[in-house]
Amino acid sequence: PQEIVSGESEEESNGVNLMEFSDEILLHILSYVPCTDLVLNVRRTCRKLATLCLDKSLTHAVLLQKDYKVNKDKVKQLMRDIGKEIYQLNMAGCYWLPSSTIDHVTRCKNLVKLNLSGCHVTSLRLSKMLSTLQHLRSLAIDVNPGFDASQLSSECKATLSRVSELKQTLYTPSYGVVPCCTSLEKLLLYFEILDRSREGFMLSGQLMVGESNVPHYQNLRVFYARLAPGYVNQEVVRLYLAVLSDRTPENLHAFLISAPGSFAETGATKNLLDSMARNVRLDALQLPKAWINGSGLLQHLKFNNPFYFSFSRCTLSGGHLIQRVINGGKDLKSLTSLNLSGCVHCLAPESLFRKAEDDIDSSILESLVVSCCNLRHLNLSAAHHHSSESIGNHLCQLLSRLKHLLSLALPVCSITDVAANVEKPPTASNLVPQTFGRKVRIGIQTYPRNLADQANQKIESSVFWALMGSLRFLETLEIIGSSFSSAMPRNEPAIRNSLPPCVRAQSVGDSEVAAISQLTYLQSLTLAQLPNILTGSGLINIGLQCQHLRTLSLANLGMMGKVVYMSALMDMLKHCKCLRDLRLEQPYFCAGAQFFQALSHCSSLQRLCIVSRSGTLQSDAVMSFMANCLEVIMCHMFMGESLTVCKNLQQSIVRSFQADRPALNVVIFPLLHEDLTEVIRDVPMRHLDEITLFKSRVAEEPPNLWW
Repeated sequence: PQEIVSGESEEESNGVNLMEFSDEILLHILSYVPCTDLVLNVRRTCRKLATLCLDKSLTHAVLLQKDYKVNKDKVKQLMRDIGKEIYQLNMAGCYWLPSSTIDHVTRCKNLVKLNLSGCHVTSLRLSKMLSTLQHLRSLAIDVNPGFDASQLSSECKATLSRVSELKQTLYTPSYGVVPCCTSLEKLLLYFEILDRSREGFMLSGQLMVGESNVPHYQNLRVFYARLAPGYVNQEVVRLYLAVLSDRTPENLHAFLISAPGSFAETGATKNLLDSMARNVRLDALQLPKAWINGSGLLQHLKFNNPFYFSFSRCTLSGGHLIQRVINGGKDLKSLTSLNLSGCVHCLAPESLFRKAEDDIDSSILESLVVSCCNLRHLNLSAAHHHSSESIGNHLCQLLSRLKHLLSLALPVCSITDVAANVEKPPTASNLVPQTFGRKVRIGIQTYPRNLADQANQKIESSVFWALMGSLRFLETLEIIGSSFSSAMPRNEPAIRNSLPPCVRAQSVGDSEVAAISQLTYLQSLTLAQLPNILTGSGLINIGLQCQHLRTLSLANLGMMGKVVYMSALMDMLKHCKCLRDLRLEQPYFCAGAQFFQALSHCSSLQRLCIVSRSGTLQSDAVMSFMANCLEVIMCHMFMGESLTVCKNLQQSIVRSFQADRPALNVVIFPLLHEDLTEVIRDVPMRHLDEITLFKSRVAEEPPNLWW
């Protein structure tokens, strides 16, 4: 016994004591701990940590965004302890905090940057808070119904006059605080105004009485506007643009407007674009498709060192892209982000007599790859990019030269091997109709679940396998069917019918999914409308190999009448220890005990969204899952269950877990119910935009658009 004791003492003496590390190493470790934990908990453990936790490198910038455990009392104590040391405060998306929480921000007298997007702030509270923040230069707020600029005090307006960066999300027709910001250099506008009020009245895009003051754009360098669907948003953004059309700022270098659907060009916008062509040189550009289609605008605009282009949903041909944007192969090493989503002819020399399904011109893609060799974000989704049979000219082979890519979005039909499609006759699985209802029983090829066995079969020789092997540092990957549309579009009833997948995509399935497992640093993965998924075996490989995976979105994989990959998905989830966001969209999905038991292995999971036409759920299994996974703060399920079942389950979850999880947001509702859009409008914008609504997010915005 004495020998054992002495051995244990010797082992303890040789152990590593965390406090013996240098201050630099400890500060680096502490930087991964939420600021609220550092100040309110960790610093009380010992004298050394008490000093380090208050180091300026840790308190200079406070990030409460996605700190779902923070509450009003913690914010109050945090501001009381280190308020004077905070120069940057990010509370974006803290929708669960009461509006009175904002009162404590007044303690941060030295604030330079403040982000309150998604927080409840009234005009009076905003006025009181800003009156004390004389050093503020960057501000992000929401403008909600009832906002009244006349309630802003002179001290508040004085602070706003010094603000150079403003991000404003509008839920009502208003200029917000823009007219007060006379020194603006960066203006980001998010238009989320609904066309109808809750009572069903049509809203007008005219600004409220007393808001006739015009914005001050003379120092503007960046103008960005993102519009949600709806004509009111278009009416209001035109009022913001009217001033720009009168006098274009000389220092403007980024002009970006993201508008879904049709946003017609007017005389005022044409004057604006003509003025920009004459007077400015741009580094970033995004315009509504109607402003580019059929016009010679691009050949007149001048660019300096462009870092972001978005021609999403434009009919721009590859010939025009090369000639007018890349100037016939001009060196564009400065370009880091390119969005060609829905640009169906962007890899073809011309679009006049071309069908969307025709083969691409590989020389155009090659020119793009050579000229823009430093691309980090590339979106080619929502189009048919079919490669020809020419050896060495496949889209995947050309993209493999882009060694700096961090995020990539591709259509499913673009990754298939041409030779395989030409030589291989359709299999029984290819001929299965993509419809609902009862299916003919067919034989299913068994796929091995071991990665090495699959590699020995065929995939190591495929162009997609080679592409995944060459992009080892890719963090975000989206493979989306060119005809895929989510069952949950924005501001509309749920879609009941989906278009069939592209013929070229029919062979894409388990082996291609297995190839993705080579991406060791993958953090976000989206797979939608892969018709040849037979078992989902490739998902297991991803779960085993991609240990950094945080976001997973799967939609309409395999046969539509049955969830053929359920067993593989459950095996995959057991290995996803870092997974935080999971979105599943699949008809007939059964969210039962086995599924939630597997999902409970995802100990870091925070947000879950399931969209399933005719899908079912087990209430007891959901409750047990919520009890086991303590980090989950969002549960959205849009299934085929009755309204009564959905409401009862939603109430049970809220009643059982809301007290311990202040940020808890639960929406359980029948997918095809007529009131779905009314329910959706109450979902916090952070969840709605990031996970609940399906969309391609690669190169959606310029990198580092906001701090």
